Amino acid sequence: MFVCSRNRLRSPTAEQVFASWPGIETASAGINRDADNPVTPELLQWADLIMVMERAHRSKLSAKFRTQLAGKRIVCLEIPDEFDYMEPALVQLLNARVPRHLPSS
Repeated sequence: MFVCSRNRLRSPTAEQVFASWPGIETASAGINRDADNPVTPELLQWADLIMVMERAHRSKLSAKFRTQLAGKRIVCLEIPDEFDYMEPALVQLLNARVPRHLPSS
């Protein structure tokens, strides 16, 4: 599961880019109240791995969903909010940072 602030640019791009990765299912959500698809306890329960774009997202997740995050692996990708949806530079960053955390095909 990919998480950013409002689920409009970075996390939906990541979801799309890795949707066809062998052996995984992807989803995306936003941690802010005005997110297009907000993070829910159910989504967190579903996710085996949670990738956040910024450290602030990890902090907000931990504060709001501490119980649901027990035993979950959270990876911070350190991708700032300066990209458009499916922007080539964002796709390149995701391809450089995400695969090492995914199961091999």
